[in-house]
Amino acid sequence: VKPQNYPSILVTAGLNDPRVLYSEPAKFVAKLREMKTDNNLLLFKCDLGAGHFSKSGRFEKLQEDAFIYAFILKALGMIPASGI
Repeated sequence: VKPQNYPSILVTAGLNDPRVLYSEPAKFVAKLREMKTDNNLLLFKCDLGAGHFSKSGRFEKLQEDAFIYAFILKALGMIPASGI
């Protein structure tokens, strides 16, 4: 991570992930926020009920997918400023 422009980034983590502690992506996002020189989106989403993979329920998975698609649409400028 160095001072430069970065694209819009969505970083996700699961609080109960046995492989990657939630603090690792949180530290990465904090460092990016400190170093980035642009105004592009940088979101950190920590799911309190998920592990290494997303939640397993069908509707929970659909909700997570909708969040990711909303982020992509916002990053592409296809959602007004009052969106996410």
